[in-house]
Amino acid sequence: MTATSDAELSRAVGDYLKAIWQLTGDGPATTGDIAKALGVTAPSVTGMLTRLNGQGLVSYRPYRGAELTTQGRLEATRLLRRHRLLETFMIRELGFGWDEVHDEAERLEHVVSDEFTERLATHLGEPDFDPHGDPIPRRDGTLPHGPDTPLSEAPHGERFVVHRVLSQDGEVLAYLRGLGVEPGRRLTVVGGEPGGNLLRLRVETRGHETEVGLSRALAAAVLGIVVAA
Repeated sequence: MTATSDAELSRAVGDYLKAIWQLTGDGPATTGDIAKALGVTAPSVTGMLTRLNGQGLVSYRPYRGAELTTQGRLEATRLLRRHRLLETFMIRELGFGWDEVHDEAERLEHVVSDEFTERLATHLGEPDFDPHGDPIPRRDGTLPHGPDTPLSEAPHGERFVVHRVLSQDGEVLAYLRGLGVEPGRRLTVVGGEPGGNLLRLRVETRGHETEVGLSRALAAAVLGIVVAA
């Protein structure tokens, strides 16, 4: 068995902190949810949470789950800031598709410095959101707030402007982009299957509208705002 390098350990710690940050909602992030998010075993999660608890980065109680401490939250949002700024740069200036950048940013976020991150933020004009609509944490760890109405709950016949897509899955993002369902796009829910799972949408594309179908499950991951027609 080979020893784990400092770089690998650092990346693992960062990945755990980000996962806990994203999973913590009404209560602590559970061991099972963390294991599922990171694709690791429950015993591995337990071992890492015990270590992070000892480092003061998480508050962990067996069978209850884990929450980030103040220091843990700052570390998590620092990495998320790097990640989302890198995605923004790659899409805006390097020609990457929004379905291509997540894995690359995952690798880069662990090797660039804080100074590089802040220069990148200045170069990009201090954006509040990345091209997926995800909020970019500010330097102090606070988050900007954007529209958060799920497309699945939009009233039929009303205009809806897409702001954010809650997915990093490349296949999902490529599929949505193919339909024209992406941040900044206007669309209208025109109907759905009676008692079914398919929504019918009219999507504005280059001066005309196209009707497409989208499952309610995917529509629930598309956030935005209802606007006057």
